[in-house]
Amino acid sequence: MKRAPLVAAATLMLGACSLAPTYVRPEPPVPGDWPTGDAYLAESEAALPPLVLAELFRDPRLQSLIEQALTNNRDLRVAYANVAAARAQVRVTRSAQFPAIGVSGSADYVDGGLSGGIAGGGRESYALQAGVSGFEIDLFGRLANATAAQRERALASEAAARTVRLSLIADLAEAWANHAADRELLAIAQETADNARRSVTLTRARLEGGVAPRTDLRQAEQVLATAEGDLALQTAAVAQDENLIRLLVGGAYDPALLPSSLTDVAASIAAPPAGTRSEVLLRRPDVAQAEYLLRAANADIGVARARLFPSISLTGLFGFASDALSSLFDGDAFRWSAGGDVGLSIFDAGGRRAGVAVSEAQRDAALAAYEGAIQSAFREVSDALADRGTLAERQRAARANREAAADTAGLVEARYRGGIDSFLSSLDAQRSLYAARRGEIAVELAAIRNRITLYRALGGDGGAGD
Repeated sequence: MKRAPLVAAATLMLGACSLAPTYVRPEPPVPGDWPTGDAYLAESEAALPPLVLAELFRDPRLQSLIEQALTNNRDLRVAYANVAAARAQVRVTRSAQFPAIGVSGSADYVDGGLSGGIAGGGRESYALQAGVSGFEIDLFGRLANATAAQRERALASEAAARTVRLSLIADLAEAWANHAADRELLAIAQETADNARRSVTLTRARLEGGVAPRTDLRQAEQVLATAEGDLALQTAAVAQDENLIRLLVGGAYDPALLPSSLTDVAASIAAPPAGTRSEVLLRRPDVAQAEYLLRAANADIGVARARLFPSISLTGLFGFASDALSSLFDGDAFRWSAGGDVGLSIFDAGGRRAGVAVSEAQRDAALAAYEGAIQSAFREVSDALADRGTLAERQRAARANREAAADTAGLVEARYRGGIDSFLSSLDAQRSLYAARRGEIAVELAAIRNRITLYRALGGDGGAGD
């Protein structure tokens, strides 16, 4: 009798065994520092601070749209539902580590029938049973490792949800900036079309007065047609921007939350700080997801190895049975039984060992995917930093080009009106000015997108409290 506690303690100790290999985080397969050179900005030696949403996207209008999107966006709802399902699946898997207890009861009455015309006495019987059926003792950690693997996959689904959330914020910020840029391009197209109409009217009058040739009128009409085409295109672009914002937000929004100008957008979206150590990439949600899947694959090896060993199951039944309800719980009415089973496949044509090999190969694939995710993240940040390091010069050049084109257009227009230059020279100057203004907006938008790209590439602050 004294051996029973010792046997129970030994069973519990064996149940804590695990055949999964010890998990060691792989070294990141990228350099420890960001690239340097003429294309890159000098980076601070300090560790990268968290990228807080409110500090990066400062405009209250954009913050309001982001808050609405985080509540209503359907893709994010799907991601959160997947997280809830994964968490529930962990509980399902973990339940196999505990015994399932069932309770049943019965009541019977048997009539004694007639004997000599006199009704015989009946017989009553009652039973109440509770039992444990097929509870497996987890001697080699198969069930524990299965639970651990499922828990890591649940964490991977949470990281995937953070990836969706991060992309939603970045996509909405880009759509918001694109709307401002397209509004300004629409204004330029409208202004150019108005100028072209005045030019056509003036040139037609000069043609009728015998001052200008017909070619001048046709060239002016070409400029007008081009401007009108751009005007229609930009009108559609602005409407499409608003449709995209509505989709990302997940419903209707107040039009007053849209940006008024690209200058306002540039001033309200801050450049995220950058650090020198590439370990910050480990907090990116897609990298975290890859690592959780690697951990799950590592635990799966323990599950497959445990299948090489015998499984032990226990069953137990206890309850009460009595012919009379009043004596159902008497001591003599109590009955119990217990049993155990040991199962081991003697020959399976190498199937279980092949299962271990499959798990190890899947672990190697997960390791490669994890390292690949880090390398891709490193490349994305490096590209964004290279772009960021040259944007200031591109902005300066675009601004200088627009100023020179505006000055040239004014001078050529004056020379044309004075009869010094041809109308073709004036048209070329107007086209150059139009292209320079559009180019400057494109560079300004690229600078804003670069800040958003860095926020996306560095993984944001990765938490629910952005």
